[in-house]
Amino acid sequence: MLKIRLKRTGRRAQPHYKIVVMQDSKPRDGKAIAEIGYYNPRTNPTTFEVDKEEAAKWLKSGAQPSDTIAQYFVKLGLLKALKRGSTKPSTEKKTKEEK
Repeated sequence: MLKIRLKRTGRRAQPHYKIVVMQDSKPRDGKAIAEIGYYNPRTNPTTFEVDKEEAAKWLKSGAQPSDTIAQYFVKLGLLKALKRGSTKPSTEKKTKEEK
């Protein structure tokens, strides 16, 4: 399966990342199929640049974004809101006020 995820670059304690499309079985710093952007958390504010057309093309072809990338894609409007939390009903006991 194809994943859109971060590939770490930069020196020790000075990370920045490339946003890449690669097989999910490959190691984090392995060979990527395509590079579609970059992310630098060290700038203020953080820099997140991505080619929206390329990202949309890969999403349509079935590539799954990692959790971190999915959050940024929601901010950019490439994905709809993420579903957070459990889908199972709560198993906690109700208090007297809720009964």
